[in-house]
Amino acid sequence: MGVPKVFENLRGRIDLADRPVVGILTFEAAAAMARLVSLHRSLAEDQFLHLRHIMRSQGVAYLTSKDQSFLLRLACADILAELDKAATSVARLCPKCRDPILRRFDRFYDDIKAGALRLGRVAEVDRLGLGSTEKDVEKRLKNMEKWVEAASKLYEEMEELNGLEAAEQRVEQQNRHSGPIPKQQQPGVSTVQSEVVSAQRNRVRRLKEESLWSKSVDKIVDLMVRAVITVFARICAVFGPYVLGFPPVPPERNYSRFPLFPGGLDLFTKRSSGPIHRPSAGKEVPIVSNSAPMVMRKDTPQKWFDEMRNLLEAGPSTVGGSGLALRYANIIELAEKLGESMAEDGEEAAAAAEREELYEMLPSGMRTAVRAKLRECWRREGGTRDATMAEGWREAVGRILAWLRPVASDTLRWQEEHYMEQRFYTRPRALLLQTLHFADQEKTEAAIVEVLVGLSCAHWYREQAQVESSGFDHVSRGDHQWR
Repeated sequence: MGVPKVFENLRGRIDLADRPVVGILTFEAAAAMARLVSLHRSLAEDQFLHLRHIMRSQGVAYLTSKDQSFLLRLACADILAELDKAATSVARLCPKCRDPILRRFDRFYDDIKAGALRLGRVAEVDRLGLGSTEKDVEKRLKNMEKWVEAASKLYEEMEELNGLEAAEQRVEQQNRHSGPIPKQQQPGVSTVQSEVVSAQRNRVRRLKEESLWSKSVDKIVDLMVRAVITVFARICAVFGPYVLGFPPVPPERNYSRFPLFPGGLDLFTKRSSGPIHRPSAGKEVPIVSNSAPMVMRKDTPQKWFDEMRNLLEAGPSTVGGSGLALRYANIIELAEKLGESMAEDGEEAAAAAEREELYEMLPSGMRTAVRAKLRECWRREGGTRDATMAEGWREAVGRILAWLRPVASDTLRWQEEHYMEQRFYTRPRALLLQTLHFADQEKTEAAIVEVLVGLSCAHWYREQAQVESSGFDHVSRGDHQWR
């Protein structure tokens, strides 16, 4: 009895030693996990209600659209695009897997999106977790969050190790070029530095053992494939009633156990700030019933997904289409900062530097618009020198920034979440519809011009009040702040 058990343990050890591990692909896998966790969290009830609130916010409604159905399609297309990115990252790991089902995940994912799963492959859907319980799904999310956190820590420690090793190499090069140092003068820095580098290497080695780096590719890919399928099914459940074209997730084969939302989809219309109009079924994207888990007419899926993908391309009349979203967001943020410093009576030299910086950020056309608007204001208001005018202009600027600032902030947040070197964000991410990407360029520029003119007028009237209180002559009017 003892000998067979020994051989069994030996075979297990050999198998473990021979198994493919994630290795250098750890950070790509962790980024994909973070994206999947973020997507799953963004499809929760509270986040959907938050999305409803954003869609009806003044900034989005005025700059992008008041059409709730269109905005829902934008949100849906954005989330699908993020899921596609995660699935692409997972597919890059699949060739290293031993499991044949995992190795053909890319084709399997395309079949799921197309709703053309054959009866013979229903078992694969069950195998990969579509019928999971809410407890199972939450457990997988917790595991992925743990792996993402470990990968983030490993990345930081590896960066630290690279810096220490580079410093050590510089010291060695200096020693080689400067010649030997007398023994009595050696400070012992090299020894201490070597010990620090050695300790850091041990720390990195330990983190590699505890993180995705040393884990089985099959195990990690299986976890992520299940998450991809779960997220796709949740997208179908959340947006399916409002966005035509989605393959349905029918209740047969016990798929009703899938944890979409405990309260059902009706809770969105019961507890939201207004109704979402369900589109009437028409000829645009007809959906047919079938015994397969997800089924849609075969000649429409690819075209439908292409149309959804094309929705994310900003038109030429939008801020995103002009490539100015980030620039305008920074202008708005700096304008708000300038307004706050003005309200706090900050240092004039610092405020002047901020105004100069803001002026340099403006496109030439906007500079011209600001100057023209200022001249119009001076002509209209004539010789008015009422001290309360400064406060009135500040309040007017505040009202505009109240709805413009959130859109700018979400634009900067979106940029940070998508273009930082390491994107280990597991919290729900900003959607493009929240940003200036789809904002009407003419309306956006007009709002920014109003803010800048208001700040300029408020500053001028405040100077007037200060001059009058000191008994000096008034400050000359003009567009001295925006040359």
